[in-house]
Amino acid sequence: MNGKTVVITGGGGGIGSATCLRFAEEGAKVAVLDLNADAARRVADQIKAAGGQALAIAVDLTDFEATGQAVAAIEDALGPVDVLVNNAGWDIFTPFLKSGPEFWSKIIDINLRSVLNITHPVLERMAARRSGRIVSIGSDAARGGSSGESVYAACKAGVIAFSKTIAREHARHNITANVVCPGVTETAMLEAFMEPAGDKEKLRGAFTRAVPLGRLGQAEDLPGAILFFASDDAAFVTGQVLSVSGGLTMHG
Repeated sequence: MNGKTVVITGGGGGIGSATCLRFAEEGAKVAVLDLNADAARRVADQIKAAGGQALAIAVDLTDFEATGQAVAAIEDALGPVDVLVNNAGWDIFTPFLKSGPEFWSKIIDINLRSVLNITHPVLERMAARRSGRIVSIGSDAARGGSSGESVYAACKAGVIAFSKTIAREHARHNITANVVCPGVTETAMLEAFMEPAGDKEKLRGAFTRAVPLGRLGQAEDLPGAILFFASDDAAFVTGQVLSVSGGLTMHG
């Protein structure tokens, strides 16, 4: 990753910040994108304090115009984008029949439309340069279903299908697109997700028992897989989906 420009959305969160720090350790110039300006700035400052190069950008990825402006600003400051990591996401425990159109729109905008919004301007530039790596964060909810996450699971399944299609359309441009699917991972998003479920510890215990390796994921479990797909080692790997979930799902 030495000298490459990497854009990571949701970079201020648990998996996002761990991924930003790992790419910076590998020599990348990291654009930390997040809706929360303070969270993005904290991660960028941490990278700079360690001697790395980073740019914090607060942006609402559900706004296509604002997202395009952010991509232009990144390329002006750090150079052409070599790697895009679509990590931003949000969910909350809600059975489908207890949800409605307003909730559906919010989930779809954050977890699917935002991926389209940021990928479009980045991919356009990558295609012109005939080079690039796109790594999107899916979810094992998309691969096996997950109670209380119907619309979120649908969005993440959409991210998988979108990534495979982009992989086919842009293979001729030397652009790869792959997906990393976390299982249940201990982050602030998980805590918020479990809040409406009632007994959080009971739910946490059920999640843990479902994982063959006997523990929930940690944010630090994800960056290695993401980095692999972004690296030259994965130059001949595209349209693939990798679960990092302790064996929660085991797909052939």
